[in-house]
Amino acid sequence: MSDSPQTVPQVTLNDGRALAQLGFGTFKIAPASTVRAVSSALEAGYRHFDTAQMYGNEQEIGRAIAASELPREQMWVTTKLGNDVHERTSARRATERSLAHLGGRIDLYLVHWPLAMYDDVARVWEVMEELKTDYPIGSIGVSNFTATHLDRLAEAGLSTPAVNQIESNPYFVNEHLHDVCTEHGVAVQACSPLAQGAVIGDPQLHALADQIDRTVAQVVLRWGLQRGDIVVTKTETPQRMTDNLTVFDFELTEEQMASISALHNGTRSGPDPDNFDRLN
Repeated sequence: MSDSPQTVPQVTLNDGRALAQLGFGTFKIAPASTVRAVSSALEAGYRHFDTAQMYGNEQEIGRAIAASELPREQMWVTTKLGNDVHERTSARRATERSLAHLGGRIDLYLVHWPLAMYDDVARVWEVMEELKTDYPIGSIGVSNFTATHLDRLAEAGLSTPAVNQIESNPYFVNEHLHDVCTEHGVAVQACSPLAQGAVIGDPQLHALADQIDRTVAQVVLRWGLQRGDIVVTKTETPQRMTDNLTVFDFELTEEQMASISALHNGTRSGPDPDNFDRLN
């Protein structure tokens, strides 16, 4: 395996650390399939991987990275604090398990969900700040936080998250939250960039893809990247892994970007953070 990843632009976070703008997601990849999928992604050139304690596949990601014999410092691995471990003691235990699974360090650690049943998201962010101080964690951020949640952290005088991982795709552009993150200096990491596959059959996107001789997935990923998002995409098919990385040799015009954004219809692929309260 080559130790030189394909050239992927980097995004510099508000803490000065930089990560590859395009990453490989592992949501809904079963643990039994994860080693194979991550190994194929490494072969394709991915060096940025996204997982979560709730996905149940951290250990397999760690195994695939270790088997690659590539230096751990060449990797960027994001994981997320589980919904049932927001309290200090349980969070520390969960973090120690994740560190053991992921080669002894977490490059980006996110609060997975703000959880609707809790009145104050500031308390879990205080726990995250402590974890970053006490463990080998590079950056900390949040996931699925709304503008109200981000404002609450600022009001409490706490540190600014490095990243907010939010749903963002042509059917759910999430423009207002995107703007709020930018105002706060928080990098946007787009999950479900293909609306969990829903955009692949869109006739307007097909027409645009045919016009520029690209796949629909490449067009939509390029749209997210040109918006400035960090984009996390998932596939278990090696050829699609390679195709999804081949998005840095073309650009969409302003008109094409606007036409994709105009597909917004407010349809979410995942839960609404204001109502989501599932613990596991």
